[in-house]
Amino acid sequence: MNSRNLLALLEKFAPKRYACSWDNVGLLVGHSDKEISKVIVALDATNEVVERAVAEGADMIITHHPVIFSSMKKVNDEGFLGEKLLTLIEHQISCFAMHTNFDVIGMADLAANYLGFPKDAEPLEVTIEEDGKLEGIGRIAKIPQEMTLQQYTEFVKKALSLEHVLLFGDGDKIVKTVAISPGSGRSMTNLAVEKGVDVLITGDIGHHEGLDALDMGLAVIEAGHYGTEYIFIDYVTEFLERETSLTVIPVKSGSPYKVI
Repeated sequence: MNSRNLLALLEKFAPKRYACSWDNVGLLVGHSDKEISKVIVALDATNEVVERAVAEGADMIITHHPVIFSSMKKVNDEGFLGEKLLTLIEHQISCFAMHTNFDVIGMADLAANYLGFPKDAEPLEVTIEEDGKLEGIGRIAKIPQEMTLQQYTEFVKKALSLEHVLLFGDGDKIVKTVAISPGSGRSMTNLAVEKGVDVLITGDIGHHEGLDALDMGLAVIEAGHYGTEYIFIDYVTEFLERETSLTVIPVKSGSPYKVI
């Protein structure tokens, strides 16, 4: 499959116009006109993923998080990122990212679906309005039957197939309205409070964000960045297998940390 055709398919799947202005998405490494027959799908282009791509003879790595995010002034072997990019270039492996554009059109609904949200659940943060429809990051909904925070936390663990989560809040608190913001949701707590959310499910909530949320009356289920976004891998893999004849290899590296 020619790279231009694949790029056009991915653009239709997750249009760049949905990405936040600060983001870096699309083809970040490689030629736009090479032939593609084998792709790796992963959450991040880690060293492990790049090594796997080299070993498999892959032509492209498709990730959620951009391999290049901040500005770079040089690409050489003096730093880990420069070395990684040189490896990709030397082995003619392209790298493509769908980040906040996928968050808007795919991740939010996908995560909400795992938790049984209705299909018309509204965005937690509206980032774009198109044809009269509001799109954005995260989803918010009322659960069918109220339960305690402890009970809902156990439900979330099971629904997302997680071994553990961190809970900020009183387990006896009654939960009625919930929101999920996959990935890093530390900036979403104020908005969740404004919208009357009882508990926010997200990742990357630190000590201070957790304390602030509790002071505002918001409970938080910290399910991890990986724990709320690994669903990207299977979803994109299934899409590519359905829409193309490419060999698609999903790579699930797991959370970068372990709870001992």
